[in-house]
Formats: sequence, structure tokens, C-alpha cells
Amino acid sequence: MFVDKARIIIKAGNGGNGAVSFHREKYVNAGGPDGGDGGKGGNVLFVADDNLSNLVDFRYKRKYVAPNGEPGRSKLCTGKSAPDLIVKVPRGTVVRDAETGRIMADLSGDEPVVLAKGGKGGRGNASFKSSTRQIPRFAKPGFPGESFELSLELKLLADVGLVGFPNVGKSTLISVVSAAKPEIANYHFTTLTPVLGVVKLDDETSFVMADIPGLIEGASDGVGLGHEFLRHVERCRLIIHVVDISGIEGRDPKEDFEIINRELSNFSGELAELPQIVAANKCDMATPEQIDDFRNFVTEKGYSFYEISAATTAGTETLMHAVAEKLSTLPPVKQYEPEPIPMEYIMEKNSRNFEIRRDDDGVYEIEAEWLLPIMSTIDMDDYESLHYFQRVLRGSGIIDKLEEMGVEEGDTVDIYGFQFDFVF
Repeated sequence: MFVDKARIIIKAGNGGNGAVSFHREKYVNAGGPDGGDGGKGGNVLFVADDNLSNLVDFRYKRKYVAPNGEPGRSKLCTGKSAPDLIVKVPRGTVVRDAETGRIMADLSGDEPVVLAKGGKGGRGNASFKSSTRQIPRFAKPGFPGESFELSLELKLLADVGLVGFPNVGKSTLISVVSAAKPEIANYHFTTLTPVLGVVKLDDETSFVMADIPGLIEGASDGVGLGHEFLRHVERCRLIIHVVDISGIEGRDPKEDFEIINRELSNFSGELAELPQIVAANKCDMATPEQIDDFRNFVTEKGYSFYEISAATTAGTETLMHAVAEKLSTLPPVKQYEPEPIPMEYIMEKNSRNFEIRRDDDGVYEIEAEWLLPIMSTIDMDDYESLHYFQRVLRGSGIIDKLEEMGVEEGDTVDIYGFQFDFVF
């Protein structure tokens, strides 16, 4: 099964929590706070692997989670940072943020790409010691790791794309000019997946060719198989348009030529602008009048024209040398640059959202998930811890909102089961 699109979820590791600890040792009075910082969470790395040819593995495993950093310990010991999670994908995979659609990475090179960063470790209570705060009984939680829902799309890395109607001889052509062995038979849609082949002309000249199957009229709108594979033409530097010039199946080669070019243009304006060479296949079964008529039709449109017979290999060597010469004048295979994160998305992610409602008993209930890790490190029986927690509530705007809603001194405030009386 050839799978070239997948949707997965990745989650980097959370940072370890800082420790709340005090030095205890015989003959040592007032040892003081010695809680260490938490370790960093693991990143999620993506790397291109040439041993993979499609995204089928991501059909069966859709969630990838890196390990969390270890919490800090006593004696000022910092928690161990977690190892990175490495996700292998086929070379040529384009990774997008499923929520915003922006391109995050193009896995065409050898360098690994960090797509989700692990959270930093929280600070231990030793970090909060000062001349005025000698016994801090609180620490900071680790920061959460980044998480994304990703859309993976494989766009094959090929210099040349073979396009044309089914059964015009594309598979035969790639089989005689390269070591690729596609299935070849005398019926439509024999090739059901893109096929790559390396064309080697000499020790210094070679290029990669891709047979793109299933193009028919309406392919850009989802008809047939072509709409599934047109994306693989987007990286190509050059198109070889293979046409059955013999008309042996009762089709008009001129009409076929116009239909395929129209489908390429409808799918992407960039595809329509790609350089194109026309290969008139099955010339051994065509009359000289048919060949001359189609040659005049193609050359008038400004395309290079080559007569070939893939079945007998006639003209294929000349065609491949012409392709290599044309490629030497073209820019390298297209790579997609990562796109910046939209500013409104950054602001939304970094905002400390909360919701406050008053129930029938007059209790103010606060919901703010980002408060949960902070509350886990607070000693509610310690004055300095509560003072720190109050500063968090004030800085996030929660207390201002309570006052705006008319809270009065002595009213009960509830935060995920922790209740206290409001004091101005």
C-alpha cells in the first residue's frame, strides 16, 4: 500500500518539577533549602530516512510523545534531562501544522529538524532563597513541552516527471531507461503508485525520473487516481509529456495533450509553467502523416518534440540526452521553506486564559488549566507559598476580574477544589 498523506500528533516532553527540600544533617543547624531544578523534557526530532518509501507506518501509529524530564532532588541535584524522540520519515516529506496549514519543515536534506521543543525544568526552592525569604516552601513546575497536530505529505524528489494518459507507455519508458521495474500490461491503470527510477547516462550524468500514474480528464478535481499523485510532480524540474501518437485506442493525441496540460494547470499554476518535453510514443505503429501532423501541432506551441518507441527503445537514448542537457540549465529540485508562525496564533498560545463563574451558592469558581501545575508545587499551609500564589493570580488578571465581577471580602473562591476566602 502506497500512502503519501498522514495526520499525526506529536508532544514534546514536559520539564521536570523543581524540588522543595531542606538540608538535614546531623550537627548542621538550619541547613536551609536545597531543592534542585527539574530536567528538560525531550524534543521531537524528524529525520529523513532513505529506507522508507511512503507514510504507511503513520496509519497505524498516530501519536508520538517524547519523555518528560526528571524532577529535581534534594542536595541541589538537578533532574536528568530526557532523551529526544526521533521520528523517521521518507525523504521529501513536507510537514505542516494541521491547525494553521503553515509549512514547518521539508525533510529533503540530511539534517534532523526539531518540530516540538521540550519544556524547561522548573526551579527548585533553593533558587528562591533570599535575605528576606530564608525558608521558601515552594518551587516552580516544569514548563510543558510543545504539542502539534501535523499533516504529513510526501512529495517525491525527482528531477523529471512522466505525465500522460493511462496506457501511453510511461511505465515501459521508465523501465527501459532506468533500473525501475514497474508492472507493465495492456490495460489502463496498470501502475497504481508513483515509480522512481535513476537514469544514468555516464559516470558524471544521471537524474531521477518519476512515473506519475492515473492522469485522466478531471484528475485535478478528484477524478481517477491522478489527483492523489499530482502533488509528486510539483518538485519536478522538467516534465516529459508522453503521448500515444498512434491513436491505436481510438483517441486523438492532440486532444489528449491538451487535456493533460489543462489538468496540470488546474491543479497548480506552477505546474503549467514547468519546462516540458513532448515524447511521441508508439511511433513504430504510427503513419508518417500522423507523426508530421502532431509534430507541427506541438512545435507551434513552443515545445520540443521527440519521436520514440519505448517498446523497441527507438529514440529513447536521444530523448534522455536531451533531457539531461535541459536539466543542466534548470535550478535544483524545489524545496519548501518553513513558514513563520502567525502572530495571532502566538498571542493565543501564550495567553493565560481563564474562566470565572459564580454558582448558586455565591462561590466564585475559577477554571484555568495552566494553574494546575503551579498549584501542585504550592504549600498551601505556608505563608510565603501563598503569597507567591497570590502574585500569580494578580499578574494573570484573575484577581482584577474577580473585583470587576463584584467580589467582596469574605466571599469564597474555588480553584479546582481548593477554596479560600477572598481578602483585599
